Amino acid sequence: MICRGIRGATTVEEDTPEAILRGTRELLALMIRLNGIESVDVCSAIFTTTRDIVSQYPALAARQLGWMDVPLLCGHEMEVPDSVSMCVRIMVHWNTDTPQDEIHHVYLKEAQSLRPDQSLASEIDMDELNRWIDEQLANLAEGV
Repeated sequence: MICRGIRGATTVEEDTPEAILRGTRELLALMIRLNGIESVDVCSAIFTTTRDIVSQYPALAARQLGWMDVPLLCGHEMEVPDSVSMCVRIMVHWNTDTPQDEIHHVYLKEAQSLRPDQSLASEIDMDELNRWIDEQLANLAEGV
């Protein structure tokens, strides 16, 4: 088993804790579901935001999805002219036997412009994904 990186990015509508957590949960949940990630196989994860996002740590979304023992780190992206704004990025370091070319990287909303070749917009059942997220949040609230 080796460590592989999985990338993802999304944008949020506004710099509020609710919007940041909602957008980050959707992104991370989709990364988890598409790749079959179990938290016990995750070495660590890095969450970054553009500098216009400051009201919440996006890594809290991982805790809300049950990643209690995974080392998490947050930071800001470089400021590059004309880059995507209001953007959350994730890099998950995952112990897996999955070949590199079978890993699904996820780019949502305006962040699709970062990697148009990785766009999944037409393949996503967001209602089903949000039901799964709600189950994870309920499990956390119940202490499961």
